[in-house]
Amino acid sequence: MPKLPGLGQKDAVRVLEKRGFRVVRQGKHLTLSNGTTMVQVPRHTSINAYTMGHIARIAGLTPDEFRALL
Repeated sequence: MPKLPGLGQKDAVRVLEKRGFRVVRQGKHLTLSNGTTMVQVPRHTSINAYTMGHIARIAGLTPDEFRALL
């Protein structure tokens, strides 16, 4: 069972922007960077919960930290 909910792309980007990530590139995926780490977010209306957990892990967030930023 995933620890994070499935979200929309806009919600995921909003959380990452609160952590200092900025959109670097746009295409089928949005690429965000904070200067050291690059994260790709798919442009879907709903992102699978497992994918969202992986994105949070790459960004250095725990599930609790991610949920608090929602």
